[in-house]
Amino acid sequence: MWRSIAARTRQVALNYGATTENPKKVLSFQFFTLTRDHSVSRLSLCRNPRFFSQLSATDPSDEGPVSHETEFSSHGFNQNENTQTDHFVFGFENDENLGENDDTQMENSMVFDPNSDAQMDDFVPGKVEGEEKQPEVYEIDVEKEPEVYEIDVEKLENVLSLLQGSVDGSLESSLDEFGFDLREDFVVRVLETPMILGENLLRFFKWGMRKPEFKVSTRAVDALVKAICSDMRKKDAYALWDLVQEIGEKESGILNVEILNELIALLSKLGKGKAALEVFDKFGDLGCVANVETYYFTIEALCRRSIFDWAWSVCEKMIDTGSLPDSAKVGKIICWFCKGKKAKEAHSVYALAKEKNNYPPQSSVNFLIISLCQKDETVKLALEMLDDFSGEARRYAIKSFSAVIHGMCRMKDVVAAKALLQKMISDGPPPGNTVFNSLITGYSKNGDMEEAIGIMKLMKDRGLKPDVYTYTVVMSGYANGGLMKEACEILKEAKKNHSKLSPVTYHTLIRGYCKLEEFDKALNLFTEMKESGVQPNVDEYNKLIQSLCLKALDWEKAEKLLEEMKEKGMHLNGITRGLIKAVKDLEKEALDNELARTEA
Repeated sequence: MWRSIAARTRQVALNYGATTENPKKVLSFQFFTLTRDHSVSRLSLCRNPRFFSQLSATDPSDEGPVSHETEFSSHGFNQNENTQTDHFVFGFENDENLGENDDTQMENSMVFDPNSDAQMDDFVPGKVEGEEKQPEVYEIDVEKEPEVYEIDVEKLENVLSLLQGSVDGSLESSLDEFGFDLREDFVVRVLETPMILGENLLRFFKWGMRKPEFKVSTRAVDALVKAICSDMRKKDAYALWDLVQEIGEKESGILNVEILNELIALLSKLGKGKAALEVFDKFGDLGCVANVETYYFTIEALCRRSIFDWAWSVCEKMIDTGSLPDSAKVGKIICWFCKGKKAKEAHSVYALAKEKNNYPPQSSVNFLIISLCQKDETVKLALEMLDDFSGEARRYAIKSFSAVIHGMCRMKDVVAAKALLQKMISDGPPPGNTVFNSLITGYSKNGDMEEAIGIMKLMKDRGLKPDVYTYTVVMSGYANGGLMKEACEILKEAKKNHSKLSPVTYHTLIRGYCKLEEFDKALNLFTEMKESGVQPNVDEYNKLIQSLCLKALDWEKAEKLLEEMKEKGMHLNGITRGLIKAVKDLEKEALDNELARTEA
């Protein structure tokens, strides 16, 4: 209503001779209410000469707040007051000698009656009681709203029918034949209608851009982008990007970050990582500033195409801004980089999330720790991350702790690994067989069998049963050190606690005997292996035959093993078969030479 009042006030002021060049010709602007008992109550007074220029420069159709409305409201006027108001009275002072603070005179005034049907040109003289000098009074209607554009439903249905069908090259000419004024509301209604091909919507929008009455707006472009994104067609996605670029180059302030993010998300879903990066790189040229969603969708698009180097360059820019998306999306980013063998880079994202108290899901953190433990240089980072676990998270983080201990043992840092084991025993999570086996393996490979046996004893004390792998690792440690007696004692214990051992368990000892060139013991153990129900595989036969040929030069026993393999349907590789023949020929040649010397 105030805009309507402002428009009429400006017109009356002009009728009284005021102009924007000479606003002082109207020195005072008084605002009164005429109540139903015909008493006059002045609610506000404006003498600022700039007020008229502000009022004149204000378009009453503007949607934003204007200065004269603020002027009215600052004096406490409220349409919802209990006092019923029939008229709004505006008075204009034409006395140029009137003092700035003198608000007692009013030569001319105008009464606005909100209940009157009178228009601006139909002024009716009236009176305002309570004033010594009777001003001229005019009544006008202040409630009339500006004309509202209404969509022609029939023409809308015609356009929709055309676009929803199979359109050929005559689409534009068919639209021209409808002959209607194209407005934003009409275009948006069309774009928001389902079951229209994206190609047709793009052609319709391009056609509309050539119409002078249609002004491209953010609302219209946003509706177009949403419509194309719902269709999920690669061809339409590229055409949309071309059109968006064209609009951004021609019109400033139309595109916004939400529109471009929607486009990047579409390209990501379509698996077009390079195209998504192209949109990202154009943000500055199109007058937009990337936000966290922009970075996320671009990283997602690139990682889906396994372009992890480019994805990391985008992620670095996001980290530099100090902002991150929500915790779930942070977790996804971490997992993407871990899968791309960039665990160290993923840890940088985790570090920022921790600093911002934006912790990713526990599953993502566990995956990051396991990935960091795959390389020696990043195991320390994984170890530091374990300190962030507490409460329930620590209780169920056994895989993460196991991965760190395994990594440290692989690096031969068994001292630190043992310290972490002790911490797990005291603070949790409770270690299982995997953790103990990692430490036993570490000590066994280092040849420190005393510590290895000590860890196995600790394992038993905690109610855990050493598995076949545990015994095999310990036997391997003894065998590598030539301590076959101790290794055989461990074998006896293993057979007592496990009804069936693995071929690897026996192979460890057989290889130990062969290394000491005690081939008879190796063959006896090989026979025991078969009698206990553990069938040797091709690899077991192959390595034993090689040892018999190369070290014992016993081709006869090797040949017996080869015949045994044939009976079981196993096939020895050609190199090892040739080795048996070579040793056999070598021995025959030696015998022939010896016989020749004897005869001579």
